[in-house]
Amino acid sequence: MLRLKQNSDFYIGDFFIEPPIANINSPPINRLWVPQSDVVVAQNRDSLCIWYNIDSPDKVTMFPMKGEVTGIEKQGGQTQVIVQSGVETMSYGLDEGLIEFGTAIDDGDHLRAIHFLETLELTKEVEAMWNTLAGITLQEGQLKMAERCYAAVRDVSKARYLKDVNQLANKITTETGHDGSKHYLIQAKVAILNKQFKTAERLLLEKGDSENAMEMYMELGRWEDVLAVAELTGHPDLDGLKASHLQWLLDSGQEERAGEMREKEGDLHSAVNLYIKAGLPAKAARLVTQHPELSGQLDLLQQLASSLIRGGLFERAGELLEQARLYQEAMEAYRRGGAFRKAIELARGAFPNEVVSLEEQWGDQLCSQKQYESAILHFIESGNVMKAIEAAIHGRQWSKAVQIVETQDPSATEEYHKQIADHYASIKNYELAESLYVRSGQFKAAVEMYIKSDQWEPAYRIAVDCMGSDEVHGLYLAKAEELETQGRLREAERLYILVKEPDLAISMYNKCKQYEPMMKLVATYHPDILPDTHLHLAKELEADKQYRQAENHYVQGNEWKSAVNMYRTHSLWDDAYRVAKAHGGSNAANQVAYLWAKSLGGDSAVKLLSKFGLLEAAVDYATENYSFDFAFEIAKAALKSKVPEIHLKYAIYLEDEGKFSEAELAFIRAGKPKEAVLMYVHQQDWDAAQHVAEEHSPESVPDVLIGQARVAFQKKDYQKAESYLLRADRPDLVDAEMWNDALRIIKEYLPHKLDEFQREMAARSGKNYQDLLSQAKTWESSGEYSRAISTYLLLTVQNCENQDILIQSWNKAVDLCVKFAREKEADVVKLVCDRLANINRYSEAGELFISSDMIKEGIDMFISGEEWEKARHVAKTIAPRFEQYVEEAYIDFLKERNRPEEMQRVDPDGALKMYMQSGEWDKCLQLAKELGPSVLFKYVALYAAHLIKSNASLSALKLFTTYGAPPLPQNFNIYKRLCMEVFGENLEGGTAYPTYSSLRNMLFSIVDELSRTSESGSLSCREFEQYLLVSHYLATRSACSRVPQLNGIVAKISVSLLRHTDVIPADRAFYQAGMYCKAVGLESMAFIFYNRFLDLSEAIEEGSLDMIDNSDFVDTDIPFEVPLPEQPFMTEDKREEIKEWVLALSMDRQVEQTLPLDDERQTYVASLTSPHTGVTSLPCIVTGYPVLKQKVEFKRGGRCANKGDWTKFVMNTKASQNEECLDVVHFITKWCGQPLNPAHTF
Repeated sequence: MLRLKQNSDFYIGDFFIEPPIANINSPPINRLWVPQSDVVVAQNRDSLCIWYNIDSPDKVTMFPMKGEVTGIEKQGGQTQVIVQSGVETMSYGLDEGLIEFGTAIDDGDHLRAIHFLETLELTKEVEAMWNTLAGITLQEGQLKMAERCYAAVRDVSKARYLKDVNQLANKITTETGHDGSKHYLIQAKVAILNKQFKTAERLLLEKGDSENAMEMYMELGRWEDVLAVAELTGHPDLDGLKASHLQWLLDSGQEERAGEMREKEGDLHSAVNLYIKAGLPAKAARLVTQHPELSGQLDLLQQLASSLIRGGLFERAGELLEQARLYQEAMEAYRRGGAFRKAIELARGAFPNEVVSLEEQWGDQLCSQKQYESAILHFIESGNVMKAIEAAIHGRQWSKAVQIVETQDPSATEEYHKQIADHYASIKNYELAESLYVRSGQFKAAVEMYIKSDQWEPAYRIAVDCMGSDEVHGLYLAKAEELETQGRLREAERLYILVKEPDLAISMYNKCKQYEPMMKLVATYHPDILPDTHLHLAKELEADKQYRQAENHYVQGNEWKSAVNMYRTHSLWDDAYRVAKAHGGSNAANQVAYLWAKSLGGDSAVKLLSKFGLLEAAVDYATENYSFDFAFEIAKAALKSKVPEIHLKYAIYLEDEGKFSEAELAFIRAGKPKEAVLMYVHQQDWDAAQHVAEEHSPESVPDVLIGQARVAFQKKDYQKAESYLLRADRPDLVDAEMWNDALRIIKEYLPHKLDEFQREMAARSGKNYQDLLSQAKTWESSGEYSRAISTYLLLTVQNCENQDILIQSWNKAVDLCVKFAREKEADVVKLVCDRLANINRYSEAGELFISSDMIKEGIDMFISGEEWEKARHVAKTIAPRFEQYVEEAYIDFLKERNRPEEMQRVDPDGALKMYMQSGEWDKCLQLAKELGPSVLFKYVALYAAHLIKSNASLSALKLFTTYGAPPLPQNFNIYKRLCMEVFGENLEGGTAYPTYSSLRNMLFSIVDELSRTSESGSLSCREFEQYLLVSHYLATRSACSRVPQLNGIVAKISVSLLRHTDVIPADRAFYQAGMYCKAVGLESMAFIFYNRFLDLSEAIEEGSLDMIDNSDFVDTDIPFEVPLPEQPFMTEDKREEIKEWVLALSMDRQVEQTLPLDDERQTYVASLTSPHTGVTSLPCIVTGYPVLKQKVEFKRGGRCANKGDWTKFVMNTKASQNEECLDVVHFITKWCGQPLNPAHTF
């Protein structure tokens, strides 16, 4: 019931409904009921919408309006819609006649409503009212009014039907005297009119009028209801009715319904024939399949199969023919119907030779249906690799296409290589495209690809391999010139560099005046001319008046002085001073300031120098550069105290220039007359010197006389020299140093003065080796051999640089000892040998010791000089007792100098240790290899231990992979440590499988060797077997992760590895198990494992497992007590993400938060041991899950696999041809042998 609530919204009961709007895009506004009627008024923008009959929402009256509807008023029998438009109020009248109809209906006065409607034309609104009234009167049993209503809307059939019903009702009324409209027959007919057939049936059967009920259904053609009524009422002619029904079905062509009728009756053969006749062979086939008793009727089966074939149902026909053991016909039907799955299943048993061709045909069919991805596998199974590649290409399965072509001979798949490469080139995966082009020998295509993408470096790299060098050179130069003309200089440079023409690039930049990149190229390719180039550019820029740029190049060319001169030349003194100070320091800046001041002159120069605080320095610099006029100018203006000093320097300058008279005057002006005297003395101008001395410096007169005496003495005019010295009052200076004459005289006349004379002579000659030699020869010639020896020994490296003279002198001293002073020989020999050693003359020293019969000392000297052959020769021929001494010294020497190559000849073990200590492990292992396996394995183990300690466990593993890992007990701890280190590595991507497989292979070798020794079954052997199993699972997981179809196996392996968290990092193992389980939809397991991962992360931070809850893992083989890693595996941010996921899943009640159990054992699915029975199952060699019933056994090793996991792994390995998966299969075969059942072999 509709009612109005506040704000004019419409509700049914307590639920809001929108008023019905027809053909209006936007919802109406201001919806209103017309009081005391079922008329609705609504506004939609600029239209007024009126529903006179709410039961017919599609019948709406609309007309335009302006403003906003504000209400409805009734005045004087007229209903008005009030509209407010600005300040103006307008009203729109409604059709009172149409409103009256609603009022009559509400009052239940249907006759008044009819009279009212009869006065109106039949519009769509009026028609809707007639229909509404018809429904109401029919529902209330006012059949005559209903008849009138249907007649008004021209519903002839209903009007005629009601006319007949009314006539019957009148007849009943006449006959019975009761209201005929209440009679059951009339009510039944009304129910029929309303299509309430069950209601009509009930009314008739309640009065026992089954005939009319059956007649009703017969008129409707509903024979099933006719028979149902007949059976219900126990009709005597039930069989006849059924026969009539059947005949009617056959006559009307309804063989299917007839067949269903026969099927219900149990006449299956007739039902099959009727289905076939009806063209429904599939339905017939279903019947045959459901009833095995029909399968023995061969003719029926053949007939049915033929019918199915004619209907195109070849697969169903094949099934029937196969059921009839007509295999050839069944095979043909399967082929024609494209049912290759069943065809192959049939062929495996009946026609095994046709399996391969059927796989190919299946692939062809899938290709025709555009199911290329599915077709690939079937082509591979058929061995037709070319079609497999074509299917992958057509299906755009590019990665699979690459996998397949890489397993084939490139010459046979050249065309496919190009198609695939073209695709990857189009998506800019140039690296893969290049590998495909190159692999198939299509080098030019690869070059063109890179050229089109402006990648010239890789294009050049390939081009030099497939094109002539001249051709490549010309191509790149042409392209470079084109880029140069386009102004793309950087790219042009790249090409010039590629073809080794940097000079062209340099020239290009020079032409474009881009000097910075040009100089970079010069620095790279012509560093020898870099300074010259900077200078050349600087001069060009200077000529172009680009002084700043010129300065930059002068400076970079280490010619900052040229930059200073440039600025000086152009009177840019500020810049000149700046450059000089920046690059030459304060001295250079001061020089520039001086020149600047000199260019100014006068007071300006003084002010400038005062500004820089350089007045005194400028004066000094001017005098040093002989600018005496400028110096006098500055000094007289600001530094008068410096004038005498300038005169002195000027005098010295004049003296150097030979202008002695001018110099004399300058010396006198400087107040230095003595310097003038000395100048004339130096020139031996004795008269001028005497004159100046007497006039200006009387104290200098003796100096003049002494100078004259010296000259006379040099001329050996001793009397004149003596005269001058006497005049100068200096007789003590007379000394001719005539030593031989003096010695002769002293020996003859003053022998007691001889020692004093020797000391004086040695003191005076100490710094002159020639004097010492002369003196020594003098002593020797005079027979003073002891003094001669001492004098010869006075020659040292301090007073003589000529080693040959020194050695001759020292040998002379030794010879004199041997001849004339044997008591001194030992001491002199030791002294001389020490001196020879000090000048690195070890050989001479050693020979001298030997000649003096000092064998040990001579050998030591040879050893010190590294004269090992001489030392060995002396020891062997003269003193054999020292042979071992020499060899030990040689070994110590080699150790000290770290010369393992030489050590190899005398002490191989020492050489090995030297190599080891110096970190030259490659040489160490090479030498150890030459010394035999035992030595090699010893040093391999030492090197591996060193690598493990250095956190290079992967290198240690590579070492054992190269040299082998013998099962030596002393190496066991190294192997175990290596396993733990590798398990602790977070390996991902391309390094994971090679590493894990190498460790697996190494451990297999160790376990295999141990199984043949007494160590078989020992604790160490069992530990290595566990490590082998873990490394195998890690390698297998890494391989399977590359094949998306094997993600389920990856998850299982990750779960199985949890039982080995005593040897692999527990937090990472649980994280990976959760991650892989989540990836395959195992959310319950992922939830448990992620939760454990978070607990372990907290335990690692706390350093204890005490707070961990193990309840989730009770009755599993996952260990509780595990080693805690030092640091958490995952970052804090990542752990937070996982924690959020776990929290979100914990709120999902549909996810079970427990580990799943298997149905057979009611045990955790991945647990090997059942806690209920104590039985331990073998782990699957592929996944690590327990192997229960369906298993694949192998020929050795006592190992097995779950059949489903093995089959899935092998089939996907075949399909993908993944190298890592193939290697896993190869290893399993090597470890466990072939499967016992040939059907499970790879």
